[in-house]
Amino acid sequence: MAPAKAANVVRLLLGSTALWLLLLGARTVSASKAVTAHLAAKWPETPLLLEASEFMAEESNEKFWQFLETVQELAIYKQTESDYSYYNLILKKAGQFLDNLHINLLKFALSIRAYSPAIQMFQQIAADEPPPDGCNAFVVIHKKHTCKINEIKKLLKKATSRPRPYLFKGDHKFPTNKENLPVIILYAEMGTRAFSAFHKVLSEKAQNGEILYVLRHYIQKPSSRKMYLSGYGVELAIKSTEYKALDDTQVKTVMNTTVEGETEANEVQGFLFGKLKS
Repeated sequence: MAPAKAANVVRLLLGSTALWLLLLGARTVSASKAVTAHLAAKWPETPLLLEASEFMAEESNEKFWQFLETVQELAIYKQTESDYSYYNLILKKAGQFLDNLHINLLKFALSIRAYSPAIQMFQQIAADEPPPDGCNAFVVIHKKHTCKINEIKKLLKKATSRPRPYLFKGDHKFPTNKENLPVIILYAEMGTRAFSAFHKVLSEKAQNGEILYVLRHYIQKPSSRKMYLSGYGVELAIKSTEYKALDDTQVKTVMNTTVEGETEANEVQGFLFGKLKS
């Protein structure tokens, strides 16, 4: 019997302990009033490599193209490396052209996704072209589109007879001494093989003084993840709609008593002005 009683006591203690922990957890959850809010943009997440390139472009056009030359096919590593390793690889490439202070500024800019709207701007411009179907990258030569490198030479022949494209302030122009040249706008995602193939041909033509080479970011397959923004405050104002009944007669009585007390206490050098007034 003794072992059975001992077992019952143990079961009772364990049951009581479990109930106490359950009640404690419920009390903690009910007492917690923390609310977590996330602010997501309307556009999908943009590649960090493109955001880093925009940071370099803000430093100078020369640094932008120098950085571009070192990351022509860097996006290939994204498929095999973790996000953190890929992030460090981008910083390592940028570190070739930036000092420690600007590297820290780049880290901060990437953390708050400061240049994501600029990437989305180029994406919207590309969507208005519109891009040819099934092309990872494409070029626009005075209103003519193609995603085949071997067609560039043919489209260049009568390019000057067609309207010259409008160039925006934020466009990335390949360094050249001439401006009055046929304009070729490349829409591609920096770091991909499709971009590298086009860039090799266009940069060579630009160096030879044949074209004005302009690069605009274009992502054929945008990320499925949301673009969460940092640095914004969110306030949740909660108003209580519960009404409480109060007895107004008691409030008026207290106010009248206070006024009478203040009147009687209104004495200056022995004269009660309240009584003299009455």
